[in-house]
Amino acid sequence: MEAETSYTDISALSTSSSQKSSKALSERPAQSKTEATDTQHEQVTVDVKGAVTKPGVYTLNASSRVTDAIKAAGGMTEDADAKSVNLAASLSDEEVIYVASKDENVSVVGQSDSGAASDKGGKTSQKDGKINLNTATSEQLQTISGIGAKRAEDIIAYRESHGGFQSVDDLKNVSGIGDKTLEKIRESIYVA
Repeated sequence: MEAETSYTDISALSTSSSQKSSKALSERPAQSKTEATDTQHEQVTVDVKGAVTKPGVYTLNASSRVTDAIKAAGGMTEDADAKSVNLAASLSDEEVIYVASKDENVSVVGQSDSGAASDKGGKTSQKDGKINLNTATSEQLQTISGIGAKRAEDIIAYRESHGGFQSVDDLKNVSGIGDKTLEKIRESIYVA
């Protein structure tokens, strides 16, 4: 009986009120979708590794800095080398942030075209901020923009099976690395 009363109450609304309600309801989902889309564009997802309390993948506001990503990962551990990262650098989507430990020999690497640090860590396989393809670890390779865990392992496998890289151009022989990728990362790597 109550359902009938509710039905009667709804049908008793005037056509103009009913149309206004329908219009208002139909506009709300569209606004939500737009807001959700805008929110997605305003976020970046980064992978924080190394000497941090909780290494992992974090999604942050696009205006966040490296320091914010490290805080999201629980902060640096006691053995972290704060000099190994540029805490003020802007984040970019799919970036790897590597915090070295104090026992690693590292230097903060050069700046990218945007002025942000393009690489945030490394070991003795670096020279002038570049990573040596013949000595870099998987974690170091993953600090290069566009190189993930799988590609880093492919680079190491190629290096081991071919006795090392003779030139940076040999990187094109690694599955998944073509001319475009090589040109994008060329300034971050070297062979010695």
